[in-house]
Amino acid sequence: MNEDTLNMEVRKFLKQVGVTSQREIEHAILKAVEEGRLQGTENLDVKMTLELPQLDLKHCIDGKLALE
Repeated sequence: MNEDTLNMEVRKFLKQVGVTSQREIEHAILKAVEEGRLQGTENLDVKMTLELPQLDLKHCIDGKLALE
């Protein structure tokens, strides 16, 4: 195994996750505000789950998003 290759592949994957996740979260929140389901002042619970099935890895990260 080449550790440099592994490092680059993990970083590439995490960059994709970060960019697409941010876009999806922002889109969902803006749509909910437009539809009146959110006022735009809430604190939202957020959870990200990372799974690597071949290694039985499941890691969850919980957080909050403050909209104001």
